[in-house]
Amino acid sequence: MADFLGMMKQAAQLQSKMQAMQDELANVEVEGISGGGLVAVRMTAKMDVKGVRIDPSLMKAEEREVLEDLLVTALSDARRKAETAMQEKMQALTGGLGLPPGLFGQ
Repeated sequence: MADFLGMMKQAAQLQSKMQAMQDELANVEVEGISGGGLVAVRMTAKMDVKGVRIDPSLMKAEEREVLEDLLVTALSDARRKAETAMQEKMQALTGGLGLPPGLFGQ
């Protein structure tokens, strides 16, 4: 019975830590870049886009397709970085608990 109560206490602590981590992820920002810095996208580790920066040289009608491609690439880069930041936070949270890998989407 003591083992079960210990597990329940550990689960409650983990839930509290998970909520704190979710709150922290909203404040972690990454920047995805494409075109050698011509396009940049800022995003939180929770995948919320916070801003887009476009070099003025791309603001030409004939550069529309290039700009669209660079935006997609910058968003993908930001997403990969956000996922990495989220995984690092999750690893820090669950690292000492001896939980199986993949339990929380790792």
